[in-house]
Amino acid sequence: MRKPLFLLTFLLSTVINAQEITVEKIWKEYQFFGKGVDGFRSMKDGISFTKMGNQDNSTCITKHPFTSPNDKGIVLVNLSSLKLAGKNVSIDDYEFNSDESKILFSTNIRSVYRRSFYAEYLVYDLKTNQLHALDKERSPQMLAEYSPDGTKVSYLFENNLYVKELSSGKVKQMTKDGEKNKIVNGGTDWVYEEEFAITKAYGWSPDSKYIAFLRFDETNVPAFTMTYFSELYPDLYTFNYPKAGEDNSKVTAHIACVKNRKLKNIDIGRYEYIPRLKWSNTENTLIVQTMNRHQSELKYHKIVQEGKKWSSKAFYTETSKTYIDVDDNLLILKDGKTILRTSEKDGFNHIYALGFDGDINAITSGNWDVIEFLGIDEDKRRVYYASAEKGAIHKGIYAINLDGSNKQSISSETGSNDAGFSTGMKFFVKSYSNANTPTVYSLCDQTGKELFVLEDNKLLKDKLSKYKLATQEFITVKGHEDDLNAYIIKPVDFDPAKKYPLYIHIYGGPGSNMVSDGFSGADYMYHQLLAQKGYIVLSVDPRGTMYRGAEFKKSTYLTLGKLETEDFIAVAKNMAKENWIDEGRIGIMGWSYGGFMTSLCLTKGSDIYKMGIAVAPVTNWRYYDNIYTERFMRTPAENTDGYDDNSPINFVKDLKGNYLLIHGSGDDNVHYQNTMEMITALVAANKQFDLFVYPNKNHGIYGGNTRNHLFNMMLNYTLENL
Repeated sequence: MRKPLFLLTFLLSTVINAQEITVEKIWKEYQFFGKGVDGFRSMKDGISFTKMGNQDNSTCITKHPFTSPNDKGIVLVNLSSLKLAGKNVSIDDYEFNSDESKILFSTNIRSVYRRSFYAEYLVYDLKTNQLHALDKERSPQMLAEYSPDGTKVSYLFENNLYVKELSSGKVKQMTKDGEKNKIVNGGTDWVYEEEFAITKAYGWSPDSKYIAFLRFDETNVPAFTMTYFSELYPDLYTFNYPKAGEDNSKVTAHIACVKNRKLKNIDIGRYEYIPRLKWSNTENTLIVQTMNRHQSELKYHKIVQEGKKWSSKAFYTETSKTYIDVDDNLLILKDGKTILRTSEKDGFNHIYALGFDGDINAITSGNWDVIEFLGIDEDKRRVYYASAEKGAIHKGIYAINLDGSNKQSISSETGSNDAGFSTGMKFFVKSYSNANTPTVYSLCDQTGKELFVLEDNKLLKDKLSKYKLATQEFITVKGHEDDLNAYIIKPVDFDPAKKYPLYIHIYGGPGSNMVSDGFSGADYMYHQLLAQKGYIVLSVDPRGTMYRGAEFKKSTYLTLGKLETEDFIAVAKNMAKENWIDEGRIGIMGWSYGGFMTSLCLTKGSDIYKMGIAVAPVTNWRYYDNIYTERFMRTPAENTDGYDDNSPINFVKDLKGNYLLIHGSGDDNVHYQNTMEMITALVAANKQFDLFVYPNKNHGIYGGNTRNHLFNMMLNYTLENL
C-alpha cells in the first residue's frame, strides 16, 4: 500500500529526531563545534579592523570598517603570494607596528608549554612590500614585538633579549647570560607561565629608549624529568619545576638602555614574586608588582627616571589573611597619577582607582563579583567590565563612570556574555550563549546596541534540532552547609516513577566554575549522550568556587579538598533521597582538580559513590607546583596536616567502588608521578583498580584520535560499572 505523503514526512521526521549522539560524532567528526569570529583585530583609528581569511581563493589580511563588517574589505596583504628566498611561507599570526606601516608575521609556531611557543618571525613592510626574516642566525625566536616607534623589534633567543634596528639591520644583544634551565631574561619560568599566566616578562618604554625586563635565576630550582616514548631509546626532557615547599627562581627586575646596552638593577626591596610589570603608555613610568611567598601581601612600586638613575617607591600595599589574586589591570590613566585594579579587600571582587599617592577609591560596589575588567574610554571616563550581578552562574557586561556613577547594563540577555572592545572602545564584538543555545556573535556599539550579527551558528542549531536533546536545568542542591549551584540533565523520557543512575561531573577547585549558563559544546553533547543512555547528569560548584564572594571562595584555605569533598558527599546523599535516583548507582568523574576530588570522593565517600573516573589527578599536593599550592595551602612544613588529611593516597584503604585512573605520561603540569604514587598506595592496600596511560600526552590529553578514544573508554566504563 502506498503511504500518504504526510505520513512519510512524519516517519522521516521521527527517524531524524531519533538520531543517536555518539562519541565519534563529538570527538572524531567534530559535528557539534560551533563557529567563531576569531581574527577581529582593531586598527589604531578605532573604527576599522583587520582579519585573516580567504578571499578570491587566496589567504589575505583584509581591512574592514566596523560599520560594514560583512563587506569584502580592502586587501592589505595577499598572504598566498608571499615568498621568502623564493619559497612560499605559511603565516600563523600577525601584529602591526604602532603606525601600522609594518607587520610582524609568525610562522612555524611550535608550542612549549600551555602558553609559550617558538616561532620564526618575519618583518613585512606594507609600503615596499618587502619581506625579511627577523633574524636568520638566531632562529626560532620567542615573544617578538615592535618598539612603540616601530623602528625596532625585540625578541628572545636562547633565554637572552635581543633588539634589531630595522633601518640598518643591526642586531643588539641586550643580555648575555641566558642559559636553558639556569637563566631566563625577558621570559618566564614554567611556574610563572602556568600560575601567573604570563610568558612575556619585558616591555618597552613609551619613548622606545628602554626595555624593562625580569631575570629568572633557576639555578636552585629542582629539576623534573619526563620520558617521551617515540624512538628506539626514549627521550628525556628535563625542566625546572618548583614543587610545594621547594626553591623558586630568584627573580630580579632590570632596565636596559637600548642605545648603549647598559643594564640597571631596580631596587624593590624584599619579595618572593614579581607577577607583573608594565610601563605607562605616555611617559617613562614603570609599575612593578611584588608579592611575598604566601601571596598574602601585594605591593605596587612606581619606578621613574631621575637623571641617569631609576628610583623606586612602593606606593600601595594590600594584605589578606588568606591570599590575594593577581590581575592584569596595570592600566595607567592619562592623568599619570592613577591605575585601575580589582580587589576582594571588601569581601567581593570590585574595580578600584588606585592613585600613586596611595589613595584608593571604589568604582564598583555591591554583594556580587566583578569577573573581569574589559577596558576604559578615558575621553568619556567610562569603565567597562563583566560581572556576576545576576548570580554566580551568569555573566553580564556593564559600564560605569570612573566616579562610580551611571552604571548601565550593556548586555540584555541573561546567560553568558563576553566582549572584545576595539581601540578607543567605540565598538565591541559580543558573544552570547546560554546553557542550551550555541554562541551568537554580534557587533555592538559601546552602548550595547547590536549593529550586525556576525555569526549566529544557525547550522549548529539546525543540527541540534534533529536530536532529542534534554534541557539543561539549573537548580540548587544542599551541600554540607550551603545551598550549592548545580545543573542537571535528565533523559528526555524522564519518568519520576522510575529509578535512574546518577553521573556527577565535577571540578571543584578555586578559580574555575563548572556551573555556568553558557553553552559548553563538547561537554554538553557528551552529557546529552549519557542522558540518552538513561543517566541523570549533575554538576555542582562546592565551597571554594567563584563569584559568590571572598568568604565562600576562600573558605577552603589551608584545607584544599576537605570542604569540597564534604559538599560532594552531601550532594550525593541528598540526591539519593530523590525517589527517581538509584542510590546504588551514583558515580563521579573529574579532570585535574576534578580528578583529585573524584579520588577523595571514592575513598572518603566510598559508601555513597560506586564508580569514579579520575583524569590527570593530583593525588598529593606535595607533588604540585608551589605558586598554586602554597597560595591555598602554604608550605608542607607549615601545614603538614592540611596536606596529609586531604591527599587521597592516604585513604585508599577505604576504596570500595570501581576506580579508573587516566593520565598522560607527558603531563608537564600534573605530573604522572601523582598517578604512580596512587598506584603504589592502592597496591599496598591490596585494592583493585583500572588504569590507562596515554603515552607522551600532556595535561589536555588530545591530538589525533586521542580524545575520541578517551571518551569512548570513559563511556564504556560508565556503562559497565554504573
